[in-house]
Amino acid sequence: MYYPDDTIVAIATAPGRSGLGVVRLSGPEVVGVTTRVLEGVVELQPRHATLTSVCQHTQEAQRLDRVLATYFPGPESYTGEDVLEISGHGNPILLRQIVEALVAAGARLAEPGEFTLRAFLNGRLDLVQAEAVGDLIQAVTPLQARVAFDQLEGTVTDIIGEIDAALFDLVARLEASVDFPEEGYHFSDAVAVASEIRDLLRRTETLLVDAQRCRFIREGCQVVILGKTNVGKSTLFNRLLGAARAIVTDIPGTTRDLLTETIDIDGLSVTLVDTAGIRTTVDTVESEGVNRARGALGVAAAIILVLDQSRPLEDEDHELLGETQTRDRVVVINKADLTAQWVTSELADCGRRVTVSLLENTALTELRQALADTLWVK
Repeated sequence: MYYPDDTIVAIATAPGRSGLGVVRLSGPEVVGVTTRVLEGVVELQPRHATLTSVCQHTQEAQRLDRVLATYFPGPESYTGEDVLEISGHGNPILLRQIVEALVAAGARLAEPGEFTLRAFLNGRLDLVQAEAVGDLIQAVTPLQARVAFDQLEGTVTDIIGEIDAALFDLVARLEASVDFPEEGYHFSDAVAVASEIRDLLRRTETLLVDAQRCRFIREGCQVVILGKTNVGKSTLFNRLLGAARAIVTDIPGTTRDLLTETIDIDGLSVTLVDTAGIRTTVDTVESEGVNRARGALGVAAAIILVLDQSRPLEDEDHELLGETQTRDRVVVINKADLTAQWVTSELADCGRRVTVSLLENTALTELRQALADTLWVK
């Protein structure tokens, strides 16, 4: 159960082993709790790192680790309460023992996100900034981290505040003009009001467009690689990933289930999906793979349709070209290192297309750029 008035403790650094690990406390009894476990510490100096040891008091005092303790008195702290950070060696066993010693001294183990919740309740962060903390921690691309950090710095909050203040001022002047017409006061004229409203609408529309863009960056998107058998889908998957994740053979139907990995495309977190080759088959397992490939199209932000230039275009190719014609896609014409059996002019209205040789690793930069352009336009 959540109690806002007790003192909480948790490991603040990521799980695993590292050079340093941090244990954080927050609450009204931070000083009392920590002086019971920090060796020789009677008084903590604000914002001053104190070299000491954490002791576990059982029948006799036992040193757990040599640490640096830094005290941040409220309200000028992350949570707005008294906060203390203990920096020790980044061994999970030691860090857990430090937490156990602090709990035994009177602290409570924090719930997930409780430090940020207290920062919000104490007015240190607004809701937009509190959400940005989680986004910054979960970011997997530099662009995601940049957007989350800007949000944490209050960029969005400032813009909303400016629009709110301008709207409040406009409403106040309009109400004053309506309430006191007989006195002859005119706080706003029609032309100025119309101009201000248009400006507020423009600023709000810009904010909404930016919000959609930031949501796209934050949540990422899914891109499906589609094509008939043996056109090079799994090879393309591996090339974009930079690792031999998918099995590649000359046997048609090697890929039977969806295979996913996350990559960075121009700052966007893209979940790349390798699919089974589209063809008519009596194999039950492969048929299910084909059905799943078609099902993946329903949630894809964009499609990479792979064609084989070394073989004549077949019914499956034309079917997929027609099926994806209205979707955001990049058509990849593979096997440029072999003799072409058809010319690209046959794909007059296919949209963005890139001719590559996955065997020789040619034009992959152009492909990544075409995919990035497709996603950003979306």
